[in-house]
Amino acid sequence: MNNTEETILILGAGTGGIAAAHELSKKFGKKHGSRPVKIILFEKEENNVFAPSLLWLMVGKRKPKQIYRKTSKLAGHGIELVTGNIEKIDPANISVTTNGKTYQGSYMIVSLGVNQAPECELNLWGHDFYSLEGASNFHDAIRNFKGGKIAILVPSLPFKCPAAPYEAAMLVEAFIRKEKLREKTEISLYSPESGPLPVAGKQLSDGVRQIMGMKGIQYHSDHQLMSATERTLTFSNGSTFEYDLLAYTPKHSCPSVISETALIGKSGWIEVNGSTMETNFQNVYAIGDNTFIPLHVGKPLPKAGVFAHKQAITVAQNISKKISGEKPDKTFNGEGQCFLELGDGKAGYAGGNFYAFPAPEVKMKSPGFLWHWVKIWFEKYWFYKHFR
Repeated sequence: MNNTEETILILGAGTGGIAAAHELSKKFGKKHGSRPVKIILFEKEENNVFAPSLLWLMVGKRKPKQIYRKTSKLAGHGIELVTGNIEKIDPANISVTTNGKTYQGSYMIVSLGVNQAPECELNLWGHDFYSLEGASNFHDAIRNFKGGKIAILVPSLPFKCPAAPYEAAMLVEAFIRKEKLREKTEISLYSPESGPLPVAGKQLSDGVRQIMGMKGIQYHSDHQLMSATERTLTFSNGSTFEYDLLAYTPKHSCPSVISETALIGKSGWIEVNGSTMETNFQNVYAIGDNTFIPLHVGKPLPKAGVFAHKQAITVAQNISKKISGEKPDKTFNGEGQCFLELGDGKAGYAGGNFYAFPAPEVKMKSPGFLWHWVKIWFEKYWFYKHFR
């Protein structure tokens, strides 16, 4: 038997990277027969934030320290952690350079997510609720809010967690109502999308639109932001909106360290085999938000943690089989689910097959308290499973 050590490089400790490392550690955390396997996880952030909980942080259902853990806790059980900025990725040689040191691998999983940055100087006027600081600052602002106009803004596409802006609007509405400010407050959501969660299909999109309408949330689709000032948003159709409090999603782009490699495709993202997550380089895989997978409807697979998680399991199991001398036979089938927070302790649960032809087949179960508590349970389970 070949006794050469196998090294698996996992770039990024987001949902996908953590899931892949954990799955591989179950198989190779201890010595694998006479062939040693090294799992190296790379991450630049010292604090690992559970992104779905940022929505609860916005409205005071969580405190900042409740929704993150130290990244250092991911080390152990056969996982070696390297903390620092990734300076170079060389997919042809399956190597990565961090902190001036180059690491050579037998396999590579690229899961670096997206680069997030404000646009139109929104950071000067509002709060980025996709970040720990932004969501926390928004909560500070809404606690002192006495009434007026609140804007939830999606300035550009694509953005990860496609349900998040709609959840944010409904959670904010519930908070304002609880504070007895509803009659004094107008809540508006602006997005360049044609409708809520458009890739999921008309039925789900119309359902979300209807729920927001019942809550009195003004929804404005097909609104592309052009500029922003301290109190005004201006859109490409000429319309404007004057606001008193603003929460926004940041601009999402492929991390520059990826863009500098031959991994990048015409889409501006890593284009992979949608079933196996293989790139155009042997033994190099990409999962999660830094990928581009076209669907039959002509739109890409949404950027969502559930897909990154399932893709990670697929890739980890196939790498395990390769190392064990078996044929890799696992595939990612496009199945995905998500919770939809509605406020008042209730949530919806939608899921289905995004790879279905001719269009994704996604349905939402009846909203209720159960799905909200299931999401709470998943948050606790995620931390318990990965950060002990």
